[in-house]
Amino acid sequence: MTNIYFPEEKIQKNDLYFICYMIERVARKLHQRNSYVVNSIGKENLKHLISVANVLHAENPVAVEDDWIGEYSLEKGDVDVTKVNDELVRKVPTPTQMGKVYQRLISDTAFPEENEVDGIIRVYNNPICDVIDNYNCSAYYEPSYVIARAYQNGGF
Repeated sequence: MTNIYFPEEKIQKNDLYFICYMIERVARKLHQRNSYVVNSIGKENLKHLISVANVLHAENPVAVEDDWIGEYSLEKGDVDVTKVNDELVRKVPTPTQMGKVYQRLISDTAFPEENEVDGIIRVYNNPICDVIDNYNCSAYYEPSYVIARAYQNGGF
């Protein structure tokens, strides 16, 4: 995909990573699923956000969270992915780590003519995300090729 504001610039993996990282941060802050954030923002707004990601990454992430919540009218929910069984989980993965998991999954399963935004929408709306985001199981820390294969096979 090319930047919508600078057509000579290609969207980089770091831009995709930043968007995935921020989706995770916003979803956790609002106690929502990542798919809620993605679908509420919408395709056209995601094209804008990924095109300005190289600038936004220099901003304070808390301010970016607040901007997204206000600008896209995102509402609080009741899903807390960080609430885990202490006997099964020693440490909940960070938004940084989960941003990387999703960036890799989008990149590893991309269709030949698919752009990054279409990949974001495709992956975050797949039921496998419920398994990946269940930190009581091991799916999120499997190697990226295992997660990609599970995605392609319809589950772990």
